[in-house]
Amino acid sequence: MNSQLQYRVEQFLYRNAEACDAQDWDSYLAMFSDDSEFHLPQWDSEHVYTSDPKKAMSLIYYPNRGGLEDRVFRIRTGKAASTIPMPRTLHLISNVRIAPLPDDELEVRVNWSTLYYRMQTAEQFFGRATYRLRPDGESWKIARKHVLLLNDTINSVLDFYHL
Repeated sequence: MNSQLQYRVEQFLYRNAEACDAQDWDSYLAMFSDDSEFHLPQWDSEHVYTSDPKKAMSLIYYPNRGGLEDRVFRIRTGKAASTIPMPRTLHLISNVRIAPLPDDELEVRVNWSTLYYRMQTAEQFFGRATYRLRPDGESWKIARKHVLLLNDTINSVLDFYHL
């Protein structure tokens, strides 16, 4: 991988995190392809997580961008009581590793941490994520986001904006 590609991919992921933190849902959603899969598997045991969202439990599974769009709709209309008030979030991304895939797609693995504050309580979630990025003009669209939540003892609401 060349340093220019590394920089461009990192900046793309930082913009995605920034849009989520700013609750700029239109910009956030625009970074996902229409057929983008979003998967947060459940842990089966201490070191084994579910792999097939159609056969095993997941904490979050959207087979396409419509699932994210539905969540955003509920947030915007106030129909999701769990998001009133919305938490303030800060997404941190590190250890960005890039591997080429066929058709100029990229597999990007990252470590991540999200700090959030809601109702006078500060908490965090952290883990690893694997993105599949599909070329889109001079940038990319997220064709898949697979997230491993390492601290899965959840004391609060968990939603896409925490990941």
